[in-house]
Amino acid sequence: RERLQELAFINPNLRIVFTDKRGQEDIQEDWLYEKGIQDFVHSLNEGTEAFGPLVHFSEDWDGYQVEVAFQYNDGYSESLVSFVNCINTMEGGQHETGFRTAHTRAFNEYARRMGLWKKKENLSGEDLREGMTTILNVRAPNPEFEGQTKTKLGTTEARAVVDTVASKHFSIFLEENPKIAKGIIDKAGRARAAREAARKARDLSRNEKKSGLSTSLGGKLTRCSSRKAEECELFIVEGDSAGGSAKQGRDRKTQAILPLRGKPLNTERAHLEKLLQNKEIVSIIQSLGAGVGADFQVKDARYGRVIILADADDDGAHIRCLLLTFFYRYMKPFLNAGRIYIAQPPLYKVESGGGGKKKRVQYAYSDEEMQGLVTDFGPRSTIQRYKGLGEMNPGQLWDTTLNPETRTLLQVTVDDAVSAERQLRVLMGSNAEIRREWITENVEFGESEESESATHLEAGTLGNGEMRADG
Repeated sequence: RERLQELAFINPNLRIVFTDKRGQEDIQEDWLYEKGIQDFVHSLNEGTEAFGPLVHFSEDWDGYQVEVAFQYNDGYSESLVSFVNCINTMEGGQHETGFRTAHTRAFNEYARRMGLWKKKENLSGEDLREGMTTILNVRAPNPEFEGQTKTKLGTTEARAVVDTVASKHFSIFLEENPKIAKGIIDKAGRARAAREAARKARDLSRNEKKSGLSTSLGGKLTRCSSRKAEECELFIVEGDSAGGSAKQGRDRKTQAILPLRGKPLNTERAHLEKLLQNKEIVSIIQSLGAGVGADFQVKDARYGRVIILADADDDGAHIRCLLLTFFYRYMKPFLNAGRIYIAQPPLYKVESGGGGKKKRVQYAYSDEEMQGLVTDFGPRSTIQRYKGLGEMNPGQLWDTTLNPETRTLLQVTVDDAVSAERQLRVLMGSNAEIRREWITENVEFGESEESESATHLEAGTLGNGEMRADG
């Protein structure tokens, strides 16, 4: 479905009809976009406020057709989706390099010429593209693709072609929109200052003795003894009470514990500068020790995996959403490397009773599983409902959630970056009306469904291992 809708976006006035016959009733959708990739940009920017006009250009050059649509918004992340001959080049390639090179050069040259930027170092591409949503659609003769998935363009001449065409049209855009250009350059300057602060935070976290890391973390992080990152795990735990149990029940050699107080900052609505003022977010950055944003380096991480451990209720699901949004926006290489997991704590403890037999104890992770155990154990069974992680003693937490031999983890993955971008902006962005409409259309409310619905919001945002959104 996602693939067909993409094809409709990048081929204007092409109608594609999709019919799903798997259910009792056929579900039919059809797409036709008169403005093609311009409509694609509008779709991706749903949930944001536009900053400046939507710019579209298309030009034939040396056998190539280069088409671009872009628009700035009030967000703080860049979104670039590229295609070559209708293939989604998710891994980028030479055409993306040419586009970004042209953009950075054109904006820096304009800023210098107009006296809008006077510092010795140029503005970086990451700073200048903050809040920029772009669709790059290239038709190329005999393209060569790299990588196992064949989604990275390796044709070197494509870089020069896209650079030439994009440079020309960026110059036109800047000359015709001086107020917007000044706003973009001012915003890039603020992004640069925030990035410098983030780099200092990373450097601070890399050298504990010189930086006083233990002081800056306020004693929150309980470290493990091993210094081999590949075998170490960082548990980010909801609440001090659960954090206390986790500290006592963990494997002290390989498991570190970082308890969080309250709900983390919604990083979809926050600039990097604001992130670095939030104690909970800073504690995660410093604990992992690999930087943040454009400066994040997977190889520098102190832990081989991060495991989010939150209550199995709506608040816990919301906390997971907030943390996953942070990792997606500011530590995405770590997520792409498959290093982020969600722990699965049980909902019930079921204990057999009576009859002089040795008591049996098992844990249930759903209502259905609990009912099955009660049927198996008999009518005199006792049931303990865990309202939160804090109700588990260290031994129970180890047996059910921390022990690598018995626990269940969900690995978080990004199956579709385009869908993730769109849903993150709708679900976590600042436009409450669009979010209300999405929830009304996709979430069923009811006592027994609340926790599941919250989980679906989370899964629908990023997708992860064994969970999928129904909406």
